[in-house]
Amino acid sequence: MVSRGEQNQTAKDRRQKLAELRRQQQAAERRRTILLVSLSVLIGLGLIGAAAAPIAIKWYNDPARKPVSAFGVSASAAACDPVITDPATGNGDHVGPGSQKPDVTTVRYATVPPTSGQHWAFPAPFERKFYTAQDRPRMEELVHNLEHGYTVVWYDDTIKGAELQALKDLAGKIPKDPRTSKFIVSAWDPAYGEFPAGKHVAMSRWTSKNGVRQLCGKVSGEAIAEFMKKYPQADAPEPNGA
Repeated sequence: MVSRGEQNQTAKDRRQKLAELRRQQQAAERRRTILLVSLSVLIGLGLIGAAAAPIAIKWYNDPARKPVSAFGVSASAAACDPVITDPATGNGDHVGPGSQKPDVTTVRYATVPPTSGQHWAFPAPFERKFYTAQDRPRMEELVHNLEHGYTVVWYDDTIKGAELQALKDLAGKIPKDPRTSKFIVSAWDPAYGEFPAGKHVAMSRWTSKNGVRQLCGKVSGEAIAEFMKKYPQADAPEPNGA
C-alpha cells in the first residue's frame, strides 16, 4: 500500500514534470517567434534591398557623377592624330536660305571635318546637343555653330554600342559646365568626305585665328576635354553667338 508521503511525492514530481514541459513549450514558442520575426526582417530587408538596388545602381552609374575623362577610353588609347591647323575662311559668308546666295545650299569644304568656311545664315539649334544620322543638321548649319565657338564632335557609322552611349552621355554632361556649354555631337555625313583609315571620331573648332581639328580612332572623353581646354569656346570669330 502506497503511503501518503509517497503519494505526495508522486504528485510533486508530476507537477514538476508538467512545469518543465510548460517551460520547454514556452521556450520552443519563443524560439519559433524569434525565428519568424528574424525571417520576416530578413525578407523585409531583402524586399527593400531588391527595390533599392536599381536606384543605387542608377545613382552609381549616373553620368553626371562621373568626370569627363571616365567616358570612353583614355586619350593615350584613343589613337588620336596630332591637332591639325587649317586656314580660316568664310567668317560671315552666308549662303543658302535667308542669305544673299539662296541658291548655294551645299558647300564643298576643304577639310574633313570642316573647321571654317561658308555656312548657312542660321546655326543648328543650340538646345540640341546630340544628333544621329537620321536627325543631324546640315553641315552648313553646324559650321555656323563652329563660328560661334562650338566644339563639334563628329562620329562615323562604326561608332555603336558602348562608344555611342559614351558620346550621348558626354553630350548630356559637357554642356552643363558654362565653360564648355557650346558643345555638339553629330553623326558625320560621308557625302562631305571620308574619315582617314582607322579614324572614326573627329573634333573641330573655328578659332579667332584659324581652324583646328583632331581625328581619333576611338571615343575618349579625356581627349575631348583636352581639346576643349586647349581651344576654349570664347576664342571664336563670333563668341557671343548662340
